[in-house]
Amino acid sequence: MFGIVRPCSHRLGEGLKTQWMAHLCGLCLALRGDHGQFARVVTNYDGLLISVLTEAQVERTTGWRRTAGPCPLRGMRTASVAQGEGARLAAAVSLVLASAKVRDHVADKDGLLARRPVALAARRVAASWGRAGARTGSDVGFDTAVLVDAVDRQVGIEALAGPGTPLLTVTEPTETATAAAFAHTAVLAGRPGNAEPLAEAGRLFGRLAHLLDAVEDRETDAASGAWNPLTATGTPLVEARRLADDALHGIRLALREVEFTDGKLAHLLLAHELGRSVDRAFGTSGCGHQYHEDGARGAFGPPQHGGPYNPQSPQSPYDGQNPYAGGGNPFGGAPSFPPPGPGRRGFWAGCAAAIGLCCTCKVCCADEFEGPWSRRRREGCLGNCDCDCSCCEACEICECCECCSCCDCGL
Repeated sequence: MFGIVRPCSHRLGEGLKTQWMAHLCGLCLALRGDHGQFARVVTNYDGLLISVLTEAQVERTTGWRRTAGPCPLRGMRTASVAQGEGARLAAAVSLVLASAKVRDHVADKDGLLARRPVALAARRVAASWGRAGARTGSDVGFDTAVLVDAVDRQVGIEALAGPGTPLLTVTEPTETATAAAFAHTAVLAGRPGNAEPLAEAGRLFGRLAHLLDAVEDRETDAASGAWNPLTATGTPLVEARRLADDALHGIRLALREVEFTDGKLAHLLLAHELGRSVDRAFGTSGCGHQYHEDGARGAFGPPQHGGPYNPQSPQSPYDGQNPYAGGGNPFGGAPSFPPPGPGRRGFWAGCAAAIGLCCTCKVCCADEFEGPWSRRRREGCLGNCDCDCSCCEACEICECCECCSCCDCGL
């Protein structure tokens, strides 16, 4: 799974969580139905927004849901899942953009892709996904050429970008691609009047996706020598945060102009959860205009509270009298340390553990689970919760919330 909009299941509530899962499973099954089992690996959190927006605009009729059979990721339970043109458009966009992502990793020689045989296989997979996405897009009346053109232009723009190049010049191809995809949901829903505001929301969503990806990858790109738009253009984090906040505000304004039949889920994801994604990427809470960059990732200004672990404060909790300094032990004997963690599993043992995780739905629904091969603790796809589980807190941080009804959490 990848994507920037990763909502907490507690904040969604039972009703919206069921809807969100219906779109997530619908995207996965649309990929499988049109392109085979392997295509399901491009299922992503952002792609399902296309399906959400399409369904949010249509009049409620039969045919937008179907009952899917048991699935290991649902604990072998059946479920009502989204189907139709919205899910297929989401699948087409996901395939084309995943194809571009793979080609980008090949160009950067990331990890195993630095090896020629692996890179060759990855290029073939990317080309196959690109063709498959074009076919499905054509079936729903969407020309994926605008996505392919954006990907091709991105390579040239990155090659020419340097210090002083406006960051928005680098994000423009992504903005154009997502604007076209968002606008086409209005065509599928039969609401042409929504195309313009949705194109604006999509353009700004593409900008945010590009910015947040650059912020999250800044340190790893610097360590590996990979190209990063912030580093290449010399854009400081505080400016990137300003652009992200402005894009988020613009999305909220654009959503006001869209005529929805039932826009609760779309509003929560794009007006509220997207803001949390910005905070998560920058390691902050609240508006970026309050902070001043100090050069460290995720640190925008002095801590609000002092304390012995404050990096700006030199004092130690023991005032320089650490009883364990120099290896001493007040209880006598050599100092004790916790035992090392469990080692990695072998290939076949890891496969068996992975099957068990899938069949018990832990990967999807557990708060934490043990990685099948690494044995490291990992967060479940839907179990991670970084909130106080108050559905009304989202409405208090958003300027667009005259359209929300916090008293009954109706958004």
